[in-house]
Amino acid sequence: MQTVRFKANGHGYSLTVEPLKRLLDVLREDLRLTSVKESCGEGECGSCTVLVDGEPVLACLMPVIQIDGKEVTTVEGLQDDTLYHELELALSEAGAVQCGFCTPGIIMNSWSWLTGGGSAEPDRIRIALAGNLCRCTGYQKILDGVLLATQRVNERGFSGGQS
Repeated sequence: MQTVRFKANGHGYSLTVEPLKRLLDVLREDLRLTSVKESCGEGECGSCTVLVDGEPVLACLMPVIQIDGKEVTTVEGLQDDTLYHELELALSEAGAVQCGFCTPGIIMNSWSWLTGGGSAEPDRIRIALAGNLCRCTGYQKILDGVLLATQRVNERGFSGGQS
């Protein structure tokens, strides 16, 4: 067992856990951050995407020991973020959400794309979301939603941050 200290969605934690326990399991089981989904468990689908120090990572592949001293952000941590709400609205308007299982990972990668100054270029958005699989909506609607959010964000000139 080892103590791991980190922040998740702005809150500090100190947990004594097995160092190789997956970040996914710590977030879901220990912290009850259930927006983080497990689909494949092999790093192929992107459903478990979270941000670690602002960068998208697959929580199913990351041992919790690797987040010691770092900041983790999940969808729950974006609830007061203006950019998150713009993205959520655009995905909904485009019909990009059906079962919702892949949606948190898509949102995390899209949010990272938008806060990184992502441009409204479909090919670049496809690359940004290449690691996210969706079995029911179809990729065009997801692309349309992220494109719409990107256009709106670029027109309005705001970036990620509290509303």
